Formats: sequence, structure tokens, C-alpha cells
Amino acid sequence: MQQKRLNLNEQAAEILRIAEKRGVEQNFFFITTFKRYQVQLKILNELEKTINEDGVLVTKEYVKGRENVYSHPAIADYNKTVDSSNRTVATLVKIITTLRHGDKEEEDELLAFLRKH
Repeated sequence: MQQKRLNLNEQAAEILRIAEKRGVEQNFFFITTFKRYQVQLKILNELEKTINEDGVLVTKEYVKGRENVYSHPAIADYNKTVDSSNRTVATLVKIITTLRHGDKEEEDELLAFLRKH
């Protein structure tokens, strides 16, 4: 049986539910890191839209009407944001698993969720 893929909002809600169950949803570091991750996702979505609309290659006209072809400048920003968001996710997982209030079974629930999505 194929599992339903959760959209980003549903995934965020599930992460918050697990964080709440673990008692870390009010932790300053969790809140600020989670908000930062949501911003990074919005940036990535906008960059993806731009790249999809404009294409991966852009041309610039220089002296005497000559055009040079370059990769889209948004690609570099996208890659930097992906790296940053990956580090943010690692931090979130560390916060949730380190500061949790509960038993070992709860840790398995978070890791299982993250593996699926």
C-alpha cells in the first residue's frame, strides 16, 4: 500500500506535534530554529519557481551585442539555502532528541517520521 505524501504544511504540523509530545515546542532554540527553517523553505520555493520560469541558463549581452550564456544566478543561492536548511534540520533533530521529555520510544517516532518524509 502506498503511503500518502504530506505537503510541507502537514509535515510542519507533524514535527510540531512530535515536539509538543516531547515537551520542547516552547523551547526558545526550537522555536527560533523551526521558524528559520520555515523561512528557508519559503526561499527555496521562490528560487525553484524562478529557476523553473527562467530556465537554468541565462544570457547576458556584453560589448558589441555579444551574448554570453551563464547558469542562472538563483542556482547558487538555491544551493546555499539548501545547505543551510540541511544544517537547520540537523539542529532541529538534535534539539528534539536531546531536550525531549519521555522515553526511547518517542525518539523512534521522530526518526521514523523524518525517514518517511
